[in-house]
Amino acid sequence: MFSKKHSKLEVVIGAETVIKGEISSKGTVRIDGRLEGDITADCVIIGDSGSIVGDVAAKTFIAGGKLHGNVRSSESVEILPRGEINGDIMTARLSVAEGAMFEGHSMMQKNHNLEYKPVEVLQ
Repeated sequence: MFSKKHSKLEVVIGAETVIKGEISSKGTVRIDGRLEGDITADCVIIGDSGSIVGDVAAKTFIAGGKLHGNVRSSESVEILPRGEINGDIMTARLSVAEGAMFEGHSMMQKNHNLEYKPVEVLQ
């Protein structure tokens, strides 16, 4: 589920961890626990045991777990066989594996219309 084409792994939320709040990263964020809040990153990955209740803005989004919120992705969204998305998806490319669940609307647009706006790093 994680290949070299993704940016540097910056944040990992473990399976027994719950975070309430927003996450912003210029790298890859992997969620194996639970996030209650919005997330902005280059790449967001939800592991099989992970869940997000909030919106996701990323270049690339991979759902192996559950998302209850909307996705705005400038490059691609991939829903793996055990992945579930309950919300709207706006992306340039969408891949839904057999067995995946998606309930919402999808809008396919060219990359330039879906800028995810990378975060400003505080000094």
